[in-house]
Amino acid sequence: RELVINSEPLEKRVALLVDGTLDRFEIERDSDSRMVGGIYKGRVKNLDPGLKAAFVDIGYNKNAFLHYWDMLPAATDSSVEVVRVNKKKGAPERKNEPTVKDIPQLYPPGSEIGIQVTKGPIGTKGPRTTTNLSLPGRYLILTPFSDGCGISRKIEDPQERKRLKTLINELTIPEGMGVIVRTAGEGKKPRYFVRDLHLLLTKWQEIQRKMETDRAPACLYQEPDIVERTVRDFLTEDIDRVLIDNEGDFKRTQEFVAQISTRSRGKIAYYKDSIPVFERYNIERQIEQTFQRRVPLPSGGEIVIDETEALISIDVNTGSHKSRSGDEKNTIFQVNMEAAVEMARQIRLRNIGGLIIMDFIDMQERRHRQSVYDKMVELMAEDKAKTHILPISQLGIMQMTRQRQQESLSAGQYTSCPYCHGRGSVKS
Repeated sequence: RELVINSEPLEKRVALLVDGTLDRFEIERDSDSRMVGGIYKGRVKNLDPGLKAAFVDIGYNKNAFLHYWDMLPAATDSSVEVVRVNKKKGAPERKNEPTVKDIPQLYPPGSEIGIQVTKGPIGTKGPRTTTNLSLPGRYLILTPFSDGCGISRKIEDPQERKRLKTLINELTIPEGMGVIVRTAGEGKKPRYFVRDLHLLLTKWQEIQRKMETDRAPACLYQEPDIVERTVRDFLTEDIDRVLIDNEGDFKRTQEFVAQISTRSRGKIAYYKDSIPVFERYNIERQIEQTFQRRVPLPSGGEIVIDETEALISIDVNTGSHKSRSGDEKNTIFQVNMEAAVEMARQIRLRNIGGLIIMDFIDMQERRHRQSVYDKMVELMAEDKAKTHILPISQLGIMQMTRQRQQESLSAGQYTSCPYCHGRGSVKS
C-alpha cells in the first residue's frame, strides 16, 4: 500500500495504490474552500418552520443549512458504543432539555451561533451544519458539548474493547466533554491517547478564545490541508510508503509525523526523478478511466456508471465474456462477483454519494445472490464514509446509500458542455 502525493502550484493530488492499482484518489485546489469539518461562528439569518431549519450566514456565498434536530444536544452516533458519561458526581439530572419547539426562542434571527460543517455545498445547495461540534485527532475525537465517551464499533475484539474502556475511565477529560476512540486506537499504548487528548484540548481552547473575540461571521477552525489530513488519517492504516514530490511538503510531513510516531518517519520518501510521479507509477492512465462511463472487468464483462441528479445507477453487462465450459450459471455469478469488486472500488474512487442502484445480471440461485451481497458488504466495510446496503431485490437490483460529504470527483473536475448541457448529444 503506497501513498503518492503530487504537489503542483495550484493543486495537490493524493493517490492510494494497493499493489499498483489505484484505490483512492483525491484532489484539492487552492481555490477550494476546505469547508467540511470547519467550525464557524455564524449569524442566524432566518428560520423556516416548514423545513424545521435555520439558515445561517457563515461568510460563504450561500447560507448554511441547519436542521432543528442538529441544534439539539447530540443523540449518539450508531457507529459508536457509549461506555462512560462524563458528568459531575451528584449533578442533577437534566430534565428541562430543549426540544424542537424551543428552538425559535433560543435562536431568534440575528443571534450568533457556533456551528460545524458536516457536508460541503453540493450543486445548488448550501453547506449542511450542526451545533454538535467534534474535533478529530489521531486516535481520539473530542466532543466538547457532549458528555458521552465511546468506542468505535469497528473495533470488534472484546478483550481490546475492555482494555479501551478502562483506558477511557482513566483519562482526565474536562467535565461535560467526551471523547470517542477512533478505529486507529486499536492496540495503542495509553500514552498515545493522553498526548492526543492534550493536543485536542489545546486546539479547543484556541477555538473558544476566537469564539469570544471574533465577530460573526468568522471561521474559527479549518481542517488541515490535504497533505496533512491524508497523513493524519492514513498513517493509521498499514501504509508501507509515502512518496512526496515537493520538498516543502516532504519536510512538513516529516515534522508532522515525528510528533506522532518516530518509527513511521522512515516510511516517508522524497521523489526527485524528472519523470512526473503520477506518470511514473501509471496513475494518470488509471485516473482517466475514473471518468469514463464504461469500466471493463478482467474477464471481458463491463460495468456502466451513470450519474443523475437524484441517484447513481450502475449496470453490469456480460459483454464479450465467454464461458469456456458452457456453464452459464457460474459465468453469470463470476461476472457479478467481479462487478461487485470493481463497483466498490469505483464508488470510493469517484467519491460517489447518495442513493446508488446496482443492476446485477439475474441469478437463479439464492446462494449466488447472497454471496454477491456478502461480498459487497465486506468490500464497503473498508470505506470511511458510512454506507447502508440492502440485499438483492426480486428485480435483481441492489440498493445502497453512501454518506455524501463533498461533491463527487467528476463534479469537481468537469463542467457540463455548454452545447448539450451535459446530455452528451448535440442537435444534428
